[in-house]
Amino acid sequence: MKKSFKILFIFFPTFVIGLQGYAQDLHFSQFFNNPLLTNPANTGFIPDADYRLGASYRNQYSNIMAVPYRTMSIYGDAQVFRDRIETGWMGLGGVILRDVAGSGSLTSTKIYASIAYHQMLGLSSLLTAGFNVGWANKRIDQSKLTFPDQFDGKFFDATLPTSVQLLNNSVSYFDMQAGLNYAYFPTEDIYINAGYSIHHVNQPKETFFEGDNTSRLDMRHIGFINGIFKMSDNVIINPNVYYTIMARSSELVGGMNAAYNLSGDGSKQIVAGLYYRYNDALIPMVGLEINNIRFTFSYDVTTSSLKNFNHSFGADEFNLLNKGFYSQFQGDRKQTLCPTF
Repeated sequence: MKKSFKILFIFFPTFVIGLQGYAQDLHFSQFFNNPLLTNPANTGFIPDADYRLGASYRNQYSNIMAVPYRTMSIYGDAQVFRDRIETGWMGLGGVILRDVAGSGSLTSTKIYASIAYHQMLGLSSLLTAGFNVGWANKRIDQSKLTFPDQFDGKFFDATLPTSVQLLNNSVSYFDMQAGLNYAYFPTEDIYINAGYSIHHVNQPKETFFEGDNTSRLDMRHIGFINGIFKMSDNVIINPNVYYTIMARSSELVGGMNAAYNLSGDGSKQIVAGLYYRYNDALIPMVGLEINNIRFTFSYDVTTSSLKNFNHSFGADEFNLLNKGFYSQFQGDRKQTLCPTF
């Protein structure tokens, strides 16, 4: 009983903050496999293909919550107008994001359309600007919730009256993001890029509470650095660092994954990596790629004080990525140079 109350007091403040719109946005540990959510300038920023389709699923706190946090995303983007722009191209894409959190079924649904312009700077660098616009909705089932003033001294009783008044159980709003990206590729074995983006540029209002005209989403700032280095004919390493801050919440993730060539042409690869979210979790990752379809699995091993309650079992995450080409003839491609097998 004492343990259940400790867990309750950990997650209840988080829920209340989320209702008021101050909590940090949804996130994936495999941020590098969700490029459009990281930065809209990544739209069409595909150094080793012409288009890509991806899907992710994250299951968090399943061993300490009756209803765990489940986050899902589907995205796609492609390069367009390569034959019309002499030294650049456009990127078009879209992403759908859905999350269901906690016993109150706090459900978030977001749909974005993205566009970006990519301009070559000489033969070894690229500058990109992009933005996306979309519709977001949050809804909650108030009948499944209890509040502090419904505590009778021993239990939370949903039949007791509460002073918490929600204006409605659903809120929708327009949302917008913008970002920049720069890539440098001096040789075919070295590729480095960095990006910066601002989310919720329009600071939309997000609240369920009646009479609350001040709760607006703070701007979220995201920065990342990514490298791809071909170490040999059979090994490519990919170090990444990611940082985001929104209001009083921040996240820093860093690490590296490596791909090992199982076939002469790179059509079969095995992937493994290790990442660390500062003051939160160690994140091992494994994966397999066959014919440009890559499946990766990662697991958040909790290292913070929360491990006393979840026994270090944080979250499991799956990602499926498919990259492709418009045709087998690629002689006219205006592409950045990226290490490949």
